[in-house]
Amino acid sequence: MLTPETITAIADELATAERERTVVPLLTARYPDMAVEDSYAVQNEWRRRGIEAGRRPVGRKIGLTSKVMQAATGITEPDYGAIFADMVFESGSVIEHAQFSNVRIEVELAFVLGAALSGPHVSIFDVLRATEYVVPALEILSSRIQMQGRTIVDTISDNAAMGGMVLGGSPVAVDEVDLRWVSALLYRNESIEESGVAAAVLNHPASGVAWLAQKLAQHQDHLAAGEIVLAGSFTRPMWVHPGDTVLADYGRLGTISCRFS
Repeated sequence: MLTPETITAIADELATAERERTVVPLLTARYPDMAVEDSYAVQNEWRRRGIEAGRRPVGRKIGLTSKVMQAATGITEPDYGAIFADMVFESGSVIEHAQFSNVRIEVELAFVLGAALSGPHVSIFDVLRATEYVVPALEILSSRIQMQGRTIVDTISDNAAMGGMVLGGSPVAVDEVDLRWVSALLYRNESIEESGVAAAVLNHPASGVAWLAQKLAQHQDHLAAGEIVLAGSFTRPMWVHPGDTVLADYGRLGTISCRFS
């Protein structure tokens, strides 16, 4: 386990990288004894500073929930990160590419909770009961840590590579559609790049939310009513560059688009 002083020093380094749009060397190469709990301590320090600075927390993201994402990263267990209000964009937004590092897009479903979820024994059925509605979302990945050779410890410390998210399409109640079979086509500059089905996320996207509630309970935390939970990508991450237009077609759930300036 790392000392509190080292945790603070790593949080300082990542804060500078975020502010200056730079990338820091792998943490695991420099701190070989760094554990998953250390990386969540770094992330919590980053979140605490954000709240202290006046940023409003609105939810959490879950990462690395599908086999395709685990294969893309070489990491084999899920993780989570924090979402602040200033990270959320509406569909159709023009988004400054330069505010992020190593910018990629993922296709996801967002669960908006109508009731709190807490405790170590949260099931998929508890998640469905607590969910007010589900809505299409795109996650914007931003990696402030060197990409090559990252482990889950590096990724968690980097707020699970969360940069931002785009919400759009049509909100649906969980009993209006079979969430396992929600599918999406992902386009960059009018050319299809990826496609996927939501069941790729742990066999049901609500399973990721249940995992998150259980994991937060281990950290004496919980999901509150009104929070947005990004349930995990069911496509590989797609690289985007300045000038790119992105569109995701979710069929009956509508479309989301954005452009990177």
